[in-house]
Amino acid sequence: MSFLDHISQFEHFDFEQKFQEVTPEDVARTLERDRLNSRDLLVLLSAAAADYLEPMAQKARRITHQYFGKTIGLYAPMYIADYCTNYCTYCGFSAAVDFKRTKLTLTEIEQEAQAIAGSGIRHILVLTGEAPAKTPMSYLVGAVEILKHYFSSIALEIFPMDEADYKILVDAGADSLTVYQEVYDKKIYKEVHPKGKKSDYSYRLLTPERGARAGFRALNIGTLFGLGEPRSEAFLAGIHAQYLEYEFPEVEVSLSLPRMTKAKGGIQPKNILNDKGFVQCMLAWRLFMPRLGLTVSTRESAAFRNRLIHLGATRFSAGSKTDVGGYASQHTDATPQFEITDERSVDEVAAMIAESGYQPVFKDWEIV
Repeated sequence: MSFLDHISQFEHFDFEQKFQEVTPEDVARTLERDRLNSRDLLVLLSAAAADYLEPMAQKARRITHQYFGKTIGLYAPMYIADYCTNYCTYCGFSAAVDFKRTKLTLTEIEQEAQAIAGSGIRHILVLTGEAPAKTPMSYLVGAVEILKHYFSSIALEIFPMDEADYKILVDAGADSLTVYQEVYDKKIYKEVHPKGKKSDYSYRLLTPERGARAGFRALNIGTLFGLGEPRSEAFLAGIHAQYLEYEFPEVEVSLSLPRMTKAKGGIQPKNILNDKGFVQCMLAWRLFMPRLGLTVSTRESAAFRNRLIHLGATRFSAGSKTDVGGYASQHTDATPQFEITDERSVDEVAAMIAESGYQPVFKDWEIV
């Protein structure tokens, strides 16, 4: 059994009708329970639950403090290559977009590491496009071996691999894996991934499971809001996270809430998730999975992220650059994967967290 078997029961599920059937009484009863099931998650994501955001927020805040304390972990993304063989219609790195591609040398990776570490960041997220011929295993292992001298935790957001390949990177020093399904709706997935290895829906869906079996201590998944219908996508991402937590209890599971932003050559969002809907998804996930990590990136504005601290968030990116070599290298003509919105420095984000009554955490894990 895998999550592919589990999700198949929702392939012809009428989400719109089920969401419409939820009543205010259903929401109130769900909020009274401590242990929630998938039906409760659906209730909390419904239109009826939108009128209960305040009691949802109060309960989410209590649960977050109970399991995580008043802390916000900080990390930074590092793009080391933007070559890609996929044709994702929403991404600035798509093979269909004509721009000068960039790949850092190992020396440049060390320069980037020094610049990021100099800001105080100790958790790094390494990103590439999907072009194994340009970023082979030897290159990735070399990058990880350099980065572990500067960071206590190395997360990877690279092209999906087989379990044996992930094991090589775990042995090299990587400890966390981020992989977004992008969209759980199979029809839309096919539309926005017309060509390239990423068009294989099932292989991507099962990537977190291969990563967990390979030994990653943490998994971060999510849906890209703007592609599929937001409420049903949030539901499927939620039950995916729950499945991983149940099947791999030794693994720390997190969900991210990326919303589509402007990208070179990218399509416009077809399904807008507004701020209120964003908050509702976040609160519903927190009540559904008390131990779930919730990651918010610099795609969101500074003012909005300030408020999310009190609503269940556990990790923030800070001082982010989304182009290859954006921190220290001389690749000034590199193309960003997407535009960031919160442009504050690491120090500014950390100060905001402290002023909000929380503790910014730069390091909560050490590679041994």
